[in-house]
Amino acid sequence: MRKFISAFGFSNTIGFIGLGNMGIGMAHNLAKTRVVYAYDASPAWQSKIESTNIKPVSQIADVAANADTIITMLPNDKIVKSVAQEIFKKQNKTLIDSSTISPYASYDLAKMAQDTKNIYTDAPVSGGVGGAKLGTLTFMVGAEKELYDKISPILKEMGKNIFHCGKIGGGQIAKMCNNMALAIQMISVAEALALGKNMGMDPAMLSSIMSVSSSRCWSVDTYNPAPGVMPNVPSSKDYDGGFMVELMLKDLGIAIEASKKSGTDTQLGQHAQQIYNKLNEHFGKKDFAIVYKELTKSK
Repeated sequence: MRKFISAFGFSNTIGFIGLGNMGIGMAHNLAKTRVVYAYDASPAWQSKIESTNIKPVSQIADVAANADTIITMLPNDKIVKSVAQEIFKKQNKTLIDSSTISPYASYDLAKMAQDTKNIYTDAPVSGGVGGAKLGTLTFMVGAEKELYDKISPILKEMGKNIFHCGKIGGGQIAKMCNNMALAIQMISVAEALALGKNMGMDPAMLSSIMSVSSSRCWSVDTYNPAPGVMPNVPSSKDYDGGFMVELMLKDLGIAIEASKKSGTDTQLGQHAQQIYNKLNEHFGKKDFAIVYKELTKSK
């Protein structure tokens, strides 16, 4: 118990695994007040280090050896489970998983943690790469109230809104629903802007109107898919450096699987899955807003 309290209340050391577009920003915010032992399977991330408090290590075991509390930000269920197995070779570790994975995978990870005398919580995020960099992410946490209260101060170093979504898996359920809605929303905004453009309307003007009208949403006023409308979003950077199509497709797969298991009709979610599946054939590494580019290309 003493080690558990130390990890959350007194230690200024933390581990971070998964330093991609999101993870690197999150790690830098933690590094403002903590020493961060960090690992990613690709060493390329190390060129983005801007803080002496971020300490790169060469393997997962080194993260676990130096930190009792570890945050993961990884692409899928399989990788998260593989990393957790390495972390849980030691005891009294607390794993805060901010990846977007299936709620059913979260249940498995919680059981794995319990069996090895460790602690697990799901805490996926929303807010995009910009939110990760600025420290304004939304965290959706699945955990018992006592654990939620203990980890909240850590999450507040990376986020603006921290929600307790109930027990294990609750965070992933919230994130799954949010991302399915986001995929549908982005397609609808892209279709509307494409229609306007193809009929002679400037996308910037139409976006300005939509941002103060009944169609206003995040995909219009914060993450606009039309190049040039907003200077610092992926659409104005050839759709690079954002939330990749292949990850949105993965998240839609999670939602559709859950909808089938729960008996929920998700026709629009399934249609969005079909659209992103087609985009993934050629644009898997591009930001998911590239759906706009496909809708406006010459027919």
